[in-house]
Amino acid sequence: MYKNKIESFDKLFDIVQKLKNENKKIVFANGCFDLLHPGHIDYLNSSKILGDILIVAINSDSSIKKIKGNNRPIFNENERAFLISSLESVDYVIIFEQQTPLFLIKNLLPDVLVKGDDWELKDVVGAKFVIENGGTVERFPHIYNFSTTKIIEKIRNI
Repeated sequence: MYKNKIESFDKLFDIVQKLKNENKKIVFANGCFDLLHPGHIDYLNSSKILGDILIVAINSDSSIKKIKGNNRPIFNENERAFLISSLESVDYVIIFEQQTPLFLIKNLLPDVLVKGDDWELKDVVGAKFVIENGGTVERFPHIYNFSTTKIIEKIRNI
């Protein structure tokens, strides 16, 4: 049976507090996830292994436009949230309006914060906060040479 995994901040905050009281290890990942590809799947599957609960924060349409330009995203935030929430490894999805997930990280306080290794530790949003509060930051290598921007360029050149 399908379980709706897409939550509002208030609901997710309450869920996370309950899970922490049950000593569940919370893993937090974030990204645009505009065109879901094997690199995204590997990143999220690898993230899930690090804890009990995987929360994925997805940039809103407006935040992606600010970061990547007016031609993005390809899929709107609800479509992207649906795709990510359909993955078995993902427990909860939240869409955030800010340009970074710092508000979510500070309030949900995950045990593990994950990013790709294309991010230097000093540049990972929320890393310092998570570490100062006893958590860890894990960076995964890009095993698959995929990028949404490269996929879009390839399609345009067909």
